[in-house]
Amino acid sequence: MPVAAALCCGLLLWPVDATSGQCSARQALQRQLKPTSKAPPADAAPIHIVSARDVPIWKTIEIGSFPDSIALRNALNAADCAIGGQAEEILARPAFTVVARKMQIDLVAVSPAELGFDGDAVSLADIYVRAWQLGFRPAPAEVGPQLRLQYPDQPMGEFLIVGMEPIRTWSDEPVILTVANGGAGLILIGQCGRASAKVALTSRFLFARSQQFDGADLTAHR
Repeated sequence: MPVAAALCCGLLLWPVDATSGQCSARQALQRQLKPTSKAPPADAAPIHIVSARDVPIWKTIEIGSFPDSIALRNALNAADCAIGGQAEEILARPAFTVVARKMQIDLVAVSPAELGFDGDAVSLADIYVRAWQLGFRPAPAEVGPQLRLQYPDQPMGEFLIVGMEPIRTWSDEPVILTVANGGAGLILIGQCGRASAKVALTSRFLFARSQQFDGADLTAHR
């Protein structure tokens, strides 16, 4: 599958992002993704998801409302939404596209623990494989910046990882997007999209509902 093919590189790396003003978000993201040995209380055990059909919609947003990625980046700047260095780089890559027409997309938010994983952390590749088996589908890359624009009331400390196919930077590092409020304001940042990247079981991933894309015209603009 395309996602599996994209997630084929080596060990987890945390590139230092030089963009000013995003240090708090980057550090908070690293703390969130860091595995912890502290076990959750028994009464907080997650309910394991059996099928994507059973998961309620977390949020519905609009995609396809911009003619190209340049207009989308301009809208982020106009809304005073910060963009991390890696996120800004992949938004400028040819592989980042916007869909050809306006449409509503239903997003679900799930954790690796809810997908049925145990322990402290799990690899990104394993999360994706399990998600597809349960009926979730990758979110278009456009979901990241669109959600950043359409989610101005995001709670402080919330990090939402977009379950998307990674996009490679100019240095060939695979990156996925995270919509975050790390305490220093609203931001869209990139994080490692390598297959072996370990993610804490409490992290939250955004996926799309599969039936939305059956027969949908998702022909992308560059």
